[in-house]
Amino acid sequence: MSQWTRDGFILSDDPAQLDLEAMHAYLSQAYWSEGIPFGLMVRAVENSLPFGLYHDGAQIGFCRVITDRATFGYLADVYVLEAYRHRGLAEWMMRVVHDHPSLQGFRRWVLLTRDAHPLYRKIGYSTPADPQMYMEWRRRRSYAE
Repeated sequence: MSQWTRDGFILSDDPAQLDLEAMHAYLSQAYWSEGIPFGLMVRAVENSLPFGLYHDGAQIGFCRVITDRATFGYLADVYVLEAYRHRGLAEWMMRVVHDHPSLQGFRRWVLLTRDAHPLYRKIGYSTPADPQMYMEWRRRRSYAE
């Protein structure tokens, strides 16, 4: 397990440090995962490479990478609590994640976002070069069913 520090903040890839209840409180209200059941969130985290962001012993942010650790990474569930935004923490977290030793050599990273395009553009994301190649199968309101 690794950890990185910056200005009193700690970013860690140690899943044992995650505050699952705090994460669920945030993610169950987020637009992309509204209503997610606790157990489903836990299973998603367990099957990903998770990163917790901490300050003064409390978890204040999170993201995870869904990956084969060889060719592809899907960046998911990225957040920094409102009180800690506008300090460059999300950008720092993204740069550390992309530099993680287990996530090197990918031919493609992807993510979905409704409102954070400027953040992700800073670290190299762009709209798909060939959007006609992308397809999805989507269950709407899957957590409410």
